[in-house]
Amino acid sequence: MMQTKKNTYDNESISSLKGADRVRKRPGVIFGSDGIEGCEHSIFEILSNSIDEAREGYGKVITVTLFQDKSIEVEDNGRGIPVDFNKNEQRYNWELVFCELYAGGKYNNSSIDNYEYSLGLNGLGLCSTQYSSEYMTAEIKRDGFLYRLEFKKGENVGGLKKEFYKGKDTGTKIRWKPDVDVFTDISVSPEYFQEILKRQAIVNAGVEFVFKQEENGNFAETTFKYEQGILDHVKEVVQDEAMIPVQFWQADKMVRDREDKPLYKTKISAAVTFSNKIKLAEYYHNSSFLEHGGVPEKAVKNAFVYEIDSYLKQNGKYTKNESKITFTDVEDCLVIVTSSFSNITSYENQTKKSITNKGIQEAMTSLFKHQLEVFFIENPSDAEKIATQVLINKRSREDAEKTRLNIRKKLTTNMDMANRVAKFVDCRSKDVTERELFIVEGDSALGACKQARDPNFQGIIPIRGKILNCLKADYNKIFKSEIITDLLKVLGCGVEIKSKANKDLANFNLDLLKWNKIILCTDADVDGFQIRTLLLTMIYRLVPTLINVGKVFIAESPLYEINTKTETYFAYTEQEKEQFLLKVGNEKYSIQRSKGLGENEPDMMNLTTMNPKTRRLIKVMPEDAQKTAEIFDILLGDNVAGRKEYIVENGHLYMDDIDVS
Repeated sequence: MMQTKKNTYDNESISSLKGADRVRKRPGVIFGSDGIEGCEHSIFEILSNSIDEAREGYGKVITVTLFQDKSIEVEDNGRGIPVDFNKNEQRYNWELVFCELYAGGKYNNSSIDNYEYSLGLNGLGLCSTQYSSEYMTAEIKRDGFLYRLEFKKGENVGGLKKEFYKGKDTGTKIRWKPDVDVFTDISVSPEYFQEILKRQAIVNAGVEFVFKQEENGNFAETTFKYEQGILDHVKEVVQDEAMIPVQFWQADKMVRDREDKPLYKTKISAAVTFSNKIKLAEYYHNSSFLEHGGVPEKAVKNAFVYEIDSYLKQNGKYTKNESKITFTDVEDCLVIVTSSFSNITSYENQTKKSITNKGIQEAMTSLFKHQLEVFFIENPSDAEKIATQVLINKRSREDAEKTRLNIRKKLTTNMDMANRVAKFVDCRSKDVTERELFIVEGDSALGACKQARDPNFQGIIPIRGKILNCLKADYNKIFKSEIITDLLKVLGCGVEIKSKANKDLANFNLDLLKWNKIILCTDADVDGFQIRTLLLTMIYRLVPTLINVGKVFIAESPLYEINTKTETYFAYTEQEKEQFLLKVGNEKYSIQRSKGLGENEPDMMNLTTMNPKTRRLIKVMPEDAQKTAEIFDILLGDNVAGRKEYIVENGHLYMDDIDVS
């Protein structure tokens, strides 16, 4: 008798994570991810503490070292983290800073006793990174002492070690290794460090950032320093491609986010120019790069569109009934980097990729409007350049949009592939650069491939029955073939044939191709080869550009599957089979002809055919398609005399394949 399992949900069902487990078991809550992005953010949390010190005027050099074993070290010459006994808290500060979430020296941010502006305000960063590390060591010089701390997997080892230090230098040096038990990937690339340190050098004028990377015991060193911060950065980006001299705007303001909320300080700066060759928009707050912008981006959109639109109206630049400009038109020629600071900051989340302070948005919008208005009055020739370029951008965009809509209308009417093509299976991604279309033979192959594919970027269309010989057939017959027209609809790019027979298909446009790779996926048997040849012939005749630009591939199917006790080998040729058998040696093995697509298990199908890491693809070259068409024409075309001649010359090569049963 089967016993029913009881699912209880009572008072004892509720539990809480404690200590290091609060981070180690849920790193995504703190760092936004348990993958490489989360690991990168944990690194930035340590770096940000050093940056806060430098920006307050304590130390001007920050050194970051990436060791070969994937450990990281951040060293500054600031005041050093206070780690000794705290009378107010009746605990050691190292316990608070390294082992307590929501503990730190930046909560009293309405005063300037500790930090006027700070990257880290939540008291999470150092503790969270410590908790998520395989190990962490800290050396702190301050108050005439050298302090040492050691942690392993979130637990302190040996307490606080303290000794007298005669040197006059101060600072903090922290070394740690992200834990693979916490993050799925800790292989942070050198490029990440270089990018983040360069960005920090840009928004922390005069602070020197040094990146060291260990390679076989030696350390390669890169230094980033911008004496004038964002102004130097914009000049570096545009060089001699600027339409107007680079402008630098700055203001300090007291703001509030709501009438009932307290006033707080914000410092705003922006480096701005325009270019018809370069565009750039970067937003920073408290030196954190705002990947998703938030209020600085909104302020730039509002101010620049408003002022440039006002100028165009006042100077009669618009034609009658012409629509107003959008930010897209401005953005196409705008180069702007903003950097703001505040002692109260509302981030969208702990990863600090967007801010939401309404007071800062209003202050930035007001500043940018005012500066633009004054600039346009004082620099009429430069204002004319900017306005003209923005109008060019707008009208070009509108022309392109009209063309796109016309094409889309035509294609939507005739080529709604998702709804009108039977058994077509689309993928989720809309990014053409990663989309792959597998053309498979029959419903059985469709089922196997559907289970084995990655639905994010791999679509499938089955060939139902025998495809028409497009080399021999006339256009009327070709475009009456449902198999062919369905396939062309799924491709989306139209056809390179001008004929009354294809009136329901658009003219060829490569930009409308919906796939980065078109993969012919057939069995490694006679029928499979024939279908593949027919498909290649169809593409060669109707859309040859797809072959010329390298969009067409053949999924190479293995001939043999060789299994040993521990491994499985796939041989794609007789030569590979012999090589594998030599490798196997005296070990017991079984060998069998590889199954057809419809017979393979999904895991096997993924391994041999679908997975980009393990599959084999053959790119179809123009000469391959041409040769295929020529041979196909000889064997199946109207040239009877040529076919007889070919059989006489080459027939002996195929005697073993003749079926005489």
